[in-house]
Amino acid sequence: MAQKIRDVMTASPITLTADQPVNDAARAMKEHDIGDVIVLDGDKMCGIVTDRDIVVRVLASGRDTMTTKLRDVCSSDVATVAPSDDINAAIKIVRERSVRRIPVMDDGKPVGIVSIGDLAMERDPKSALADVSAARANR
Repeated sequence: MAQKIRDVMTASPITLTADQPVNDAARAMKEHDIGDVIVLDGDKMCGIVTDRDIVVRVLASGRDTMTTKLRDVCSSDVATVAPSDDINAAIKIVRERSVRRIPVMDDGKPVGIVSIGDLAMERDPKSALADVSAARANR
């Protein structure tokens, strides 16, 4: 059984800049078949934006995806883990903060994402969440 974040994370996360429009994030999510992008302000992480954030904070609020900047809708109070952290650190964050995805940072740079599905597949591979997480995406 894997014990470290590096063993379960998805490497090479997609990043966009804080000044890019939300539409760029939606397009990147579709193109890469993902549900989140890490938002950078210069060389520092500004936050994370998910597909749900786009729906709730932009579309449902009547905002324009072409003019709304990622900095204005990303979650900025983001807990992170390191590749060398124990998987239990991510599980604790998921439970305490009710989040589904955690950026993996190494020396201040995003190197991966660990999701609740990644953790489920590792810790409880027969669970419904693990099955859904392992399945091909709907297109």
